[in-house]
Amino acid sequence: MSELDETFSGTKPVADALKFDQAALEAWMGQHVAGFEGPLTVEQFKGGQSNPTYKLTTPGHRYVLRRKPPGKLLPSAHAVDREFRVMSALGQQGFPAPKMHGLCEDDSVIGTAFYVMDFVEGRIFWDPYLPDLEPEERRAIYDASNATLAQLHSIDVDAAGLADYGKPGNYFERQIGRWTKQYKAAETDPIPAMDKLIEWLAANAPEQERVSVVHGDYRLDNMIFHPTEPRVIAVLDWELSTLGDPLADFTYQLMQWRTPKEIRSGFLGVDLTALGIPTEDEYIKAYCERTGRDGIGEVKFYFAYNIFRLAAIAQGVYARSLQGNASNEKAKELGALVVPMADYAWSIAEG
Repeated sequence: MSELDETFSGTKPVADALKFDQAALEAWMGQHVAGFEGPLTVEQFKGGQSNPTYKLTTPGHRYVLRRKPPGKLLPSAHAVDREFRVMSALGQQGFPAPKMHGLCEDDSVIGTAFYVMDFVEGRIFWDPYLPDLEPEERRAIYDASNATLAQLHSIDVDAAGLADYGKPGNYFERQIGRWTKQYKAAETDPIPAMDKLIEWLAANAPEQERVSVVHGDYRLDNMIFHPTEPRVIAVLDWELSTLGDPLADFTYQLMQWRTPKEIRSGFLGVDLTALGIPTEDEYIKAYCERTGRDGIGEVKFYFAYNIFRLAAIAQGVYARSLQGNASNEKAKELGALVVPMADYAWSIAEG
């Protein structure tokens, strides 16, 4: 197991800042979760930087609880109600999503809004290099990831009941505005590259050609794979999902191929063929074939935009860590990555 897997896999005792009234939760589940029978044991998952996530175990069943963190929150962030809605709708369309049991928006129960879903038994790969697998297994895992994203982007939003899940049109304009506000609300020190990026992105946003549900944080460690097969059985962490441009979603995952190893364990400069991991060109070709595209055109904007967005998210997590409300002890380390990410995104924008 790699260092990343050891850091983020499994559970731990609930951090003091993230504890809640278990008796109140049991009472709520008894009223709202079909077939629930206590007693309840609560543990906190190690992974996750944004919404705290807990493993709930009873003598007969296992659940997952995901909640808003306590404390002062950024506007529109940590939207657990949206996560619950989109996973419920997509699951009904045959997309791999956990079974949803209930949403609670009453803060008086455990302190913040939350939802409960099934615990899905399978494999989560925190290290994108998949060190414990053979080359042919790595290729199959990435192909399954590619196919699942193409499936998401092919779902009819009207048929799924999600036509009002986001505003139509001007996706990048809206997203740049949103992340600029989020970043400025969490800003701790001025970062010149971020300020220049904000101006450049707003002036260079492409026209939106297609509309789909976009996950917003689609990467390998937000998927659960079958215990033995190269098959995605659940996609998690839909906090950033909305209706938008599917190319934003796809190129977000594609950043893995354009990012240096020291930033998010990127693949830049690595002999992927020897590892069995698809090259960037192979990954793009597979996605385009599955979604009926001829290609994805100029990618400079998409990569600059996605790294800017990632830097804004990291700044928000870092700001919460200074308040003591982050859900993972690695959160403060993200603060040190904001400047390098901003500089790298600006270097891409400059060509």
